[in-house]
Amino acid sequence: MRTIPIFNDYFKEITATIILVVVIIGLRFLTAKIIRRYAKTSDVLEHRTNLVIKYFSIFYTTLFAISVFVIWGVQAENVFTTLSAVVTVVGVAFFAQWSVLSNITAGIILLFSFPFKIGDIIRIHDKDFPIEAEIEDIRSFHTLLKTKDGELISIPNNLLLQKGITILKHYYDESEKEFTD
Repeated sequence: MRTIPIFNDYFKEITATIILVVVIIGLRFLTAKIIRRYAKTSDVLEHRTNLVIKYFSIFYTTLFAISVFVIWGVQAENVFTTLSAVVTVVGVAFFAQWSVLSNITAGIILLFSFPFKIGDIIRIHDKDFPIEAEIEDIRSFHTLLKTKDGELISIPNNLLLQKGITILKHYYDESEKEFTD
C-alpha cells in the first residue's frame, strides 16, 4: 500500500490541527451552552445572548488562528511582527473609536448584570436632559427608549452605566405595560 508522502512529512502537524479543530468546536459548543443556560435562568433576550456567543466565537477563532501558526511552525518573529503591526493599527483605530468599544463592553455588562429589561419604565438622572421612558430594545451599542409622548430616543449603552437610573416600573405582565405617571 502506497502512502501519500506529504501526509508522512506533516503527520504531527495534521494530527495537531485536527485535534485543535475538535477542541475549538467543543469549546464553542460548551461556551454557547453555558451562556444559553445562564440566559435562560436570567430571562435574557435571545438576541443579546447570541451577541455574547458571537464575541466568544470571535475570540476562539483568533485563538485558533494563532494556534495553527504555532503548530505549523511559522517563524515566531514573522508572526509577532505581523501581529504587532495589526494590533498597532487596530489599537489606533479602537483608540480613535473608544466609544464603540465602551458601548460594546457596556452591552456585555448590561447582559450579565441585567439591572433592567425591555418593557421597564426608567428615569435617567441627567441634570441637562433627564429622561423618563420605557425600554423598547437593548442592542449592542445603544438602547432604544420610548417616552410617554411617543418620542423614540436612542441612548448609548455606556451612558446607561454612567448615569443614575431609577426603575419606575418593571415589566412583568402585558397588562402592566401601559406607560402611566
